[in-house]
Amino acid sequence: MRWAGVVTSVALLGACSSDAGPVLFPLAPGLSWTYRVTTTLENNTGTRESLTLRTLARDTLDGQRTFRRRSDSGVDYWLRVDASGIYRVASKSDVDVEPIRDPAPRYVLRMPISVGTQWQASSTAYLLQKRQDFPREIRHAYPDVPMTYTIEATGESVATPAGRFDTCVRVRGQGVVHLYADAVVGWRDMPLTTLEWYCPGVGLVRLERDEPAGATYLIGGHLTMELLQWRKD
Repeated sequence: MRWAGVVTSVALLGACSSDAGPVLFPLAPGLSWTYRVTTTLENNTGTRESLTLRTLARDTLDGQRTFRRRSDSGVDYWLRVDASGIYRVASKSDVDVEPIRDPAPRYVLRMPISVGTQWQASSTAYLLQKRQDFPREIRHAYPDVPMTYTIEATGESVATPAGRFDTCVRVRGQGVVHLYADAVVGWRDMPLTTLEWYCPGVGLVRLERDEPAGATYLIGGHLTMELLQWRKD
């Protein structure tokens, strides 16, 4: 599961701490977040699992200070923070010998934190599948789908299994992947949509991903991540 790639945010109204990181994205070593991840596909199948992310000790990459987070799916992420926002600079799975640097900073949220702020980052189709061909997952053929992210709202309240959170920021990501749907309509743009809610002092509390297909040759689906608990070890 690569959802930790979207489990990142940036300072709220520019407030940040050199040790704890931005208000909307706490980065103090020892913090952890556990999410319930529920996936429902259009073929009436689905899964429910948990995902835990932890902030590790501060690190240095290419001579620069970074914040390092680890997913229990076996992926590490290196992040940097400056006046422009927060961005990922490298990642590493358990099978990689060294961190893989991003070709360019991969912003996960840019300043200013206000309605209408936009940025771009690549994504992929996490849920869309072929009904019969192998490999079934669309992401193998389309690993880098351009997505546009927009801050849609501030000051929102969100209810999760971990509690209710206020003054949260909602971010929408939108992209399309051009796929062969069926013999009737042929090729079609399939929408990819992500909604993310980030809350002060906590970080990501909820995420929703929609990848509908409604096509003969494809299966789409919906994914929800909800915060179950967060703590400092």
